[in-house]
Amino acid sequence: MMPITPIVKHLLILNALFFIAIHLLPEHIAEMMPFYSPATGQFQPFQIITYMFTHFDVSHIFFNMLSLYFMGPAVEMTLGPKRFLGLYMISGLVALAAHCLVFYLPYLMGSTDMAPVFSVLGASGAVFGVVIAFATLYPDRELMLLFPPIPIKAWVMALILIGIGLYQGLTGTGGNVAHFAHLGGALAGFILARHWKNGGRFLK
Repeated sequence: MMPITPIVKHLLILNALFFIAIHLLPEHIAEMMPFYSPATGQFQPFQIITYMFTHFDVSHIFFNMLSLYFMGPAVEMTLGPKRFLGLYMISGLVALAAHCLVFYLPYLMGSTDMAPVFSVLGASGAVFGVVIAFATLYPDRELMLLFPPIPIKAWVMALILIGIGLYQGLTGTGGNVAHFAHLGGALAGFILARHWKNGGRFLK
């Protein structure tokens, strides 16, 4: 296992502190932290950032931070702190944009007159960007799955995750999960990692 790197460490701490804080804050303040579509009447501009640090459920933050802990350091060491932080944040923003696009598409196409009402929260989109960046930079690196505990190459894992997300997003299965946000974050992570792997100068 690689030693934890500075940006990964600070992101883990920030997510943990945010998780503790929202359980200590008054409920009406804590509930402002997710992103809400404007039609809800609860939208605030800061939610574009705070949503990706907001987790109300222990398992939600645990699995997000576990993925960041295991795969983030390798990506940060390869890209450098500035680019890694950029990848994390951009993946989170693209994830939100993808989620909004899917919800707003029927409204924009005139299929409905009702503006969409939804909310979204969690670091999953940003973390998906990191996971797919890892698979892009180290496609043949073997990883050990938790369930089942078998080794798998990073590129295979990436294809499985994307395939599951795409299937569940298109079929509406898999519970109350923002699958297209995950896919948006994954796309951002792939594009950025591929760009930098090929010598791109963005966020030099």
